[in-house]
Amino acid sequence: MPEVILTKENIRRLLAAGNGDSALLYLCRAAEFSDVATGFSEPRLETAAALLRQLGLDERMNPKFLQPAELPEYSEDDVRRQMELPRSGFRKLVGEVQRCLGKVLNVEELKILLSMVEYLGLTAEVVNILVHYCVERNRTRGAGRMPSMRMVEKEAYRWADAQIDSVEKAAAFMQNQNARNTRMEELCRLLGISGRRLAPPEERYLQSWLDMGFEDDAISLAYEKTCENTGGLTWKYMSRILESWNSQGLYTVSQIKAHDRKPAAGRGGYQRHGEAVSPLMKDAVNRILSDHREDES
Repeated sequence: MPEVILTKENIRRLLAAGNGDSALLYLCRAAEFSDVATGFSEPRLETAAALLRQLGLDERMNPKFLQPAELPEYSEDDVRRQMELPRSGFRKLVGEVQRCLGKVLNVEELKILLSMVEYLGLTAEVVNILVHYCVERNRTRGAGRMPSMRMVEKEAYRWADAQIDSVEKAAAFMQNQNARNTRMEELCRLLGISGRRLAPPEERYLQSWLDMGFEDDAISLAYEKTCENTGGLTWKYMSRILESWNSQGLYTVSQIKAHDRKPAAGRGGYQRHGEAVSPLMKDAVNRILSDHREDES
């Protein structure tokens, strides 16, 4: 059996996700056991695997679709042939996507849709779910408009690389995304953010703090310290506080306060009477005296 090595960062991600199934599946795969060793049903396994992919912990996931230069170029004739096939699933997909987006797709947009099916290998059902997901994501972000087909295509590449290629996997992905969005909303309330959508950099900050595995109370404490020292929410300053705690393995308020109460040995302070002077301190004092004599000469 191979030796299983669990890094602190990966453990932290699994703990932050709070999903026992994904943690067990991760251990199973790390030990190079078959997924069936978990004893999970197929839907349960798909949900756990989807979360691992979302956390970036699927060791077997190798991106294949990076929009290479040799991406096939589909022509108008290619689109027409697909539309004219008997019982064409593509023609049905086009109709569903147009209803979802509320517009008629032009030729270039039809080519993009065809590439999702032909090149990326996503089924019509998965593409339909993908388009609805993009529409709902824009709505929750307050974008006020429908996503473009280029935006949908970009998400399709992510799904293909994450192997979200079945209805079950797509459902599991969306379930995990909904849980993530709920968590982000909770953090926004904690930081007093309301009535507006997060800017992309702000969203990345929040996600990085969640990935580190901080409890809400610890994030709230970092927010308080940030406001005390900067007068308000300063994202970069707050992130530095959390990154510092993360590097020291401090993730709860009790851990942080216990660390702060420790004596700051070696960090300045006064020399106690009768305490032996260290060689380092002697050297520093001699240098100061030497510089002072040079200034007087």
